[in-house]
Amino acid sequence: MLSEWYDAALVFAHQLHRHQKRKGTEIPYISHLLSVSALVLEHGGTEDQAIAALLHDAVEDQGGDAIRQEIRHRFGEDVAAIVDHCTDTDQRPKPPWRARKEAYLAHLRTTPDTARLVSLADKVHNARTILADYRMVGEALWSRFEGGREGTLWYYRRLVEIFAAGPCQPLANELERTVAELERLASLASPQAKPHA
Repeated sequence: MLSEWYDAALVFAHQLHRHQKRKGTEIPYISHLLSVSALVLEHGGTEDQAIAALLHDAVEDQGGDAIRQEIRHRFGEDVAAIVDHCTDTDQRPKPPWRARKEAYLAHLRTTPDTARLVSLADKVHNARTILADYRMVGEALWSRFEGGREGTLWYYRRLVEIFAAGPCQPLANELERTVAELERLASLASPQAKPHA
């Protein structure tokens, strides 16, 4: 069962992200954090992993090192370490998109399994959301993403390859199916596209 620490993390996550929305939508960002935490719990994650899932974007999006220290103080070193492993960057301004993603992909290959589950749940929910939005708006979707069409498809295919070699195969398989369907639909929309480039 989950404890009062999970309750506290829910409140803290909502406070941090209260004014943030999902990219290109009016959907409150907390919906993503709740979904990632749910996926972690559904696939055998611990309370610390579920808390880290709620806070996995906090350092990157809501205050950098000051928030990192606050997470460590409130929820302990293990949660803070998982959040760190899931953080793309805490630099402002952010480094260039491609370099940042290549660095994160390299980092994922040595990330502990406790953090890989949280990162995988994050990527599964993101991929599901991208696929659902693509079905609604088509090629216009890619303008929401800094990497554009080719960069986004490249990044998610690399993620599939990395997570395929790790734990939690049911969730890794879900990522592969979701990304493959996104690639299929994108290739139908643009026959010249090379989703695996």
